[in-house]
Amino acid sequence: MSDHPHHSHDGHDHDHPVVETTDAGSQALSEALGSSFAIVKVVMWVLFLVFLGSGFFKVEPDQRAIILRFGKPVGTGEKALLGPGLHFGFPPPIDEVEKISITGIQKATSTVGWYYTTPEQELAGTEPPPMGSLNPAVDGYALTADGNIIHTRATLSYRIEDPVRYVFSFVNASNVVQNALDNALLYTAAHFKVDDILNRDIAGFRDAVRRRATDLIQRQDVGVVVEDIVDLRSIPPRQLKPVFDAVVTAGQNRSKVLNEARSYENQVTSKASADAESRVNLAESDRVRHVNEMASQAERFTEILPTYRTTPDLFVQAKLNETLGRVMTNVSEKIFLPERADGKTRELRLLLNREPVTPKPAANP
Repeated sequence: MSDHPHHSHDGHDHDHPVVETTDAGSQALSEALGSSFAIVKVVMWVLFLVFLGSGFFKVEPDQRAIILRFGKPVGTGEKALLGPGLHFGFPPPIDEVEKISITGIQKATSTVGWYYTTPEQELAGTEPPPMGSLNPAVDGYALTADGNIIHTRATLSYRIEDPVRYVFSFVNASNVVQNALDNALLYTAAHFKVDDILNRDIAGFRDAVRRRATDLIQRQDVGVVVEDIVDLRSIPPRQLKPVFDAVVTAGQNRSKVLNEARSYENQVTSKASADAESRVNLAESDRVRHVNEMASQAERFTEILPTYRTTPDLFVQAKLNETLGRVMTNVSEKIFLPERADGKTRELRLLLNREPVTPKPAANP
């Protein structure tokens, strides 16, 4: 009898601490879970705020931006274009921001007419050795107007003028510019002779490529403005380089000979023109002198004509004496008898500057 109450008392004392311990653990677990949920909520709110904060973006003064929400622009026309400053858009994958440079120069390079080379070789400045012939599968080239083959490449610089049209009118507007440049190179090469492209008219070929590319881009209305064609380079096929070099050398020699011939022609022509002008001037001077002299003599004869008509014999005698006196200035004695007493012709002999007689040597005794 005494053991049963003791058993019952032991059982009662054993069960009570277990219930208290279970309630305390549950409460602690509940409190821990509640704290964890609170922390998770805070972390989620922080992450949400960070997520939203990542949607802020800045547009530089030389840029414009467009927000694409699930692939469609937010706004239409000019309203879709965001100017410089801080803007907000939902982070990806909801929104996507497309920034476009409106003042920076964009570039498109065409290698449609160039032989095969790798980007690594381009950067290193090395070239693959030429094959025995062109491989149309990998080697690009262009045909010229006179049926020759050349390699040609160029870079086109352009500026985006209408960002909305540039982004939304085409899937990839840069590819449109690229295709226009490719077309311009091949089309223009087909309208120029090989010598003009390589040597004689390089500037003309560049201008023609630029005009063709500009015309094609304007037709497509891409929203860009072509600035210039830069880094235009054209070379003959590398397999035929010695032949083209020989042609260039022959052309240079031909030009040299022609230049020398033209120079000699100019020298001879200039000298002949100078001589002709000198002779004409001399003849003109002689003509003027003779005319003036004749006019002076005619004037003098006109002045003395009345005197001659009045006393012709006396006038002739005076002029004859005057002339003889001027001619025989160094003669010590001057005697002149115009006629003889019998009326026959008189012969007049004058001995001027007679040498003195050399004395004869004395005879020996």
